Amino acid sequence: MLSMKGKEEALSSSESDGGEKMKFCKRYEEYMRGREEGMPSVGLKKLKKILKRCRIEFHSRLDLDGEGGAACPNNCAVCDGSFFSSLLNEMSAVVGCFNQRAQKLLELHLASGFKKYILCFRGKSLLSHGEMMQEGKDLVAYGIINSIAMRKILKKYDKIHFSRQGQAFRSKAPSMHIEILQSPWLCDLMAFYINLRRSSDKNKSTVELFDDCSLTFDDEGKPTLSCGLFDSLKIEIDLTCSICLEGVYEDAMHLNELNILLSHSCRDYWQKRLEIERVERVRLTKKHWQSVRQDFLGFQ
Repeated sequence: MLSMKGKEEALSSSESDGGEKMKFCKRYEEYMRGREEGMPSVGLKKLKKILKRCRIEFHSRLDLDGEGGAACPNNCAVCDGSFFSSLLNEMSAVVGCFNQRAQKLLELHLASGFKKYILCFRGKSLLSHGEMMQEGKDLVAYGIINSIAMRKILKKYDKIHFSRQGQAFRSKAPSMHIEILQSPWLCDLMAFYINLRRSSDKNKSTVELFDDCSLTFDDEGKPTLSCGLFDSLKIEIDLTCSICLEGVYEDAMHLNELNILLSHSCRDYWQKRLEIERVERVRLTKKHWQSVRQDFLGFQ
């Protein structure tokens, strides 16, 4: 359906000690202070304190027995009981907030006539074109910067413990539903922002975090969504298929904003792909019902 890949470029320019660039942690805290009160975030300071306490106690054990006692890289009594559980809870809250706000914004944008007034009656206030574009841009930045915060604190965990537990936790993030960089909501939000930007380019963030989202094409005409952060990180989303197969997945999410973007940006490619995927859907449907029929009749 949809393949997403986050590509991290060199971050040394934003992390170097004593350099002109601000450290990520400081930038992150500055950004989150500018968000609405109550928006969940990753507690980088708290998690760093846990790791610092671990480092102090680990070196204390080294001084006491000369051998290091229990191996911290494999079984850390200080960190493992609180670090990963705290990070999981914080990222779950961040993802929940991101998904909920993204769904409301996209739903409001695509609503028309009577449905839009129903949404307003339910507490979803109408926003101007510029306000909706700003909200979309802010949500994209919010999702990306919190995902990077999680990756960086896990990298620090592994560095301190000489382990790969942080990397293992990160690899499980999609299955735990805390990896925003692989969320279809992020993809559709980026497309939503580009769609609105076509007719307006006036509003700017109070804290400029990323270069504007863009849609690019390779030599074969295949589209890719990209977004830059801090001038040192680039997120790329490879769009292998933007159409949810109807009737195949019960709770499939339809990326309506992405469909709109691609249909306007690459009409020939889009039309060709629609035809190919329509044929493929018919083939898969026939194969499915043939299998059901054979099972029902007891054929091999």
